[in-house]
Amino acid sequence: MASPDSSCYTVVLESSAEYPSTAELRSGLEKGSDEVKVDTLRKIIISTINGNAQPALMMPIIQYVLPSRNKQLKKLLHFYWEVCPKYDDNGKLKQEMILVVNAIRNDLQHPNEYIRGATLRFLQKISKDAELLEPLIPTCRSCLEHRHSYVRKNAVFAIFSIYREFEHLIPDAPELMHTFLVAETDSTCKRNAFVFLAQCAMPKAVEYILSIYDTISSLDESLQMSLIEVIRLDCKSDSAHKSRYIRCIFELLETSSHAVKYEAATTLTTLTQNPAAIKAAASCFINLVIKESDNNVKLIVLDRLESLRSKHGHILDSLIEDILQILSSADMEVRRKAMSIILSMTSSRNVEEVVLFLKKQLLKTQEVDFEKAPEYRQLLIQSIHVTAVKFSEVAASVVHALMEFLGDTNNPSALDVVSFVREVVEKFPHLRATITEKLISTLSEIKSGKVFRGVLWILGEYVETAADIQSTMREIRKVLGEIPILASEQRLLDAASNEDGADEEGEGKDKEKEKAAASRPRVLADGTYATETAYSSTTTARLEAVKAASKPPLRTLLLGGDFFTGSVLAAALTKLVLRFSEKSKDVAAVNILRAESMLIMTSIIRVGQSKFVTVHIDEDSNERIMNCIQTLSELETQPAVQEVFLKDTQAAYSKMLGAQEKLAADKKASEATKATIVQVDDLLSFRQFTKKTADDAIDYDEDLGRATGAGEQQEDFMSNLSRISQLTGFSDPIYAEAYVKMHGFDILLDVLLVNQTANTLQNLCLDFATLGDLKIVERPSVFTIAPHGFQSIKATVKVSSTETGVIFGSILWEGPNLSEACVILNDIHIDIMDYIKPAYCNEAQFRSMWTEFEWENRVNVSSTLSDPREYLKHVMQTTNMSCLTPEGATSGDCDFLSANMYARSLFGEDALANLSIERTEAGAITGHVRIRSKTQGIALSLGDRITMSQKDKKPLTV
Repeated sequence: MASPDSSCYTVVLESSAEYPSTAELRSGLEKGSDEVKVDTLRKIIISTINGNAQPALMMPIIQYVLPSRNKQLKKLLHFYWEVCPKYDDNGKLKQEMILVVNAIRNDLQHPNEYIRGATLRFLQKISKDAELLEPLIPTCRSCLEHRHSYVRKNAVFAIFSIYREFEHLIPDAPELMHTFLVAETDSTCKRNAFVFLAQCAMPKAVEYILSIYDTISSLDESLQMSLIEVIRLDCKSDSAHKSRYIRCIFELLETSSHAVKYEAATTLTTLTQNPAAIKAAASCFINLVIKESDNNVKLIVLDRLESLRSKHGHILDSLIEDILQILSSADMEVRRKAMSIILSMTSSRNVEEVVLFLKKQLLKTQEVDFEKAPEYRQLLIQSIHVTAVKFSEVAASVVHALMEFLGDTNNPSALDVVSFVREVVEKFPHLRATITEKLISTLSEIKSGKVFRGVLWILGEYVETAADIQSTMREIRKVLGEIPILASEQRLLDAASNEDGADEEGEGKDKEKEKAAASRPRVLADGTYATETAYSSTTTARLEAVKAASKPPLRTLLLGGDFFTGSVLAAALTKLVLRFSEKSKDVAAVNILRAESMLIMTSIIRVGQSKFVTVHIDEDSNERIMNCIQTLSELETQPAVQEVFLKDTQAAYSKMLGAQEKLAADKKASEATKATIVQVDDLLSFRQFTKKTADDAIDYDEDLGRATGAGEQQEDFMSNLSRISQLTGFSDPIYAEAYVKMHGFDILLDVLLVNQTANTLQNLCLDFATLGDLKIVERPSVFTIAPHGFQSIKATVKVSSTETGVIFGSILWEGPNLSEACVILNDIHIDIMDYIKPAYCNEAQFRSMWTEFEWENRVNVSSTLSDPREYLKHVMQTTNMSCLTPEGATSGDCDFLSANMYARSLFGEDALANLSIERTEAGAITGHVRIRSKTQGIALSLGDRITMSQKDKKPLTV
């Protein structure tokens, strides 16, 4: 394993201006003012960082800059001593550094506390140079007794850095620090000294905790945080003081600091599983969420609370009323997270209290000044839906309250109510009568076509008695208005024309003149001729006035062109008439109801073909309504059709609900029984057989390792070979190949160069350039390669989107007689599939994004595969997309297939796709794939990926 790179403490902006010579820099140091010296020293530091150390300038810096009292110069000098070469070619400390050490010692004894503190901070950066530090140890120790806390706190960390690297330089550091800690009064100094003991002398840190046990709750916040960290570390080794630690943590739950509360509650759950402790920790988390103002912190604490609930759900049930108070937060993400916890904690014991609280919140959303009322109302309705379906005893109490929102102007909320009511009437037959009665009375309040369609379907399926059917018909007539629609609308238009008649007669001559003038040909802006008459303009105005007149809600939707709702109305009327004919023996009443329904249906078709509608009726709706009319006209002769209307549609909905419940149950079961697969020769950890006494301990070192990828499994050798790209030919003077590895948002290039000539290649430079949203982070240095020698060069490329990227470049070196030689490299095409992962969303989210996204890439399908489902699998495998269309919708033997797919990139980009294909008579697959995204890059890249996969004529192997 390669040794880790040295730490970097300073980042300096490099200027693009021409770099001065050594003589100019020396002159600036010798003769310049403090401002000139600052600028000159900054340039020298940049040059040193970039590899040009300028060793000849060290003495001028010591002579002319080191004696200065300018604080900015002193700070820049610290930067310079950090990066300058301190050792000669033999690895011995340079003689000049003796002068530097002397100057540092003087600064450590300086009367100004800022200079002392800054110099002590500088010592932490050179803590790996023992020869420099050894003469400074006594001075550092003396700084622990300085009057100013700024000096003392930096002296603690300076000694900490030295002791960690070279313990022999300060062998008594733990005792020294313990003595300092006991006598110190400044909170920051005490915290730094305690961190020293925690890292280097844990027994003394524990001893200190026990010595101040009774005063821990009154300590400073930073010291309390360090104490909690030490307690957590000490308890990893089964400390004998665990019971005292638990009592200490209990006290820290009551402190005023939110950070200390969070750490204390988290640590408490790792120390014990006692129900009282778990409950106290959960209460602390809840209070933090309620009192904390930062929404990000609230979400983090809610995640921790959810983790606690998943392990100790039965203990936290009594806290659900406190968690309900979190819903008063203004942020919707916090509300959603809290609601998910509430729903998971709801049981038969507390469901009534939960539903009562949610109903009160639902009423509050109707207030004018309530923040984000539509979104919150939708969340509440969905939550009540889930609760009522799960606990049937509360369904009756909430369904009527929710139906008050059917006329809500926020369409999603009203749709959620319809979905809830539809599920309740199917699952709870004893509630059908009251629910349908309430729906009938609310028909006049509904404004949305989608809501109307849902309510009409429910009424058509579940209104069962003859009296209720007649009541439903009366309400439908009210929301439709006068029937026939076309005749009544024409009557309104004629009435408007008659009202204008008297005015037209009084102004007859003027009208004729205006008509004659208006009838003349006019030249429009585009050069064409047009004729307009006053009569046609007036007629159009009257027609628009009739359209804009106030009308019943369902009539308004039909005249607005929503004939899908009209077809649903026709189907509902058909079901009502068929059921009425079964329930009633009164033939005359049945015929009256049938004739009225057929009149409504024919009226919808006729007005759909007239000038009174915004959009004419479509063929599908027309055909659907005509089928309903035919069914009613053959009332007694087609029993099979009656069965389809009265039984099959309800059975299909019931089957759909059953499939959804089974899917949810399977998902829950799979999550509950996740098995960890281990190899037969893996070592056994005997902790698995011991009794679990607490939650998993939080190991920040392990978490950090996972976050940085240190714990990731290494790829096998064959996988590495597949990522190697050849950059030059075997006959070129230099052979080059690159190992391309994706690492997070970076591309790591490990390039191997081989000198195939018998000459030394000097000043060899590997130059890369990129195409697309790629950026070279660091450019490789200049190298010299011996004859037939090897050189490994690493480069990092930053990726900012999933747009297809190309890396290209060249190799330059000095040939014979200082002539420049060059080899052009092959292009490296970046595979975007490493950045695209399958994802899932519901149908409403997919439709919303499909409408919103403006970039579309249509790819024509031409494949030798004969099975549409096999081609769907092929596209999913090629594009890393998941199929959103249920498996049941794509099953069966059919020659065509349509499916929706979805994926999400690591950069947060959404990619949608719709596959529409059919199998021809020749057995080939034809059709198209439409890809939509918010940005152009990912749509084009996925389209190219599908196109390239189609060129491979081999049969698919999965």
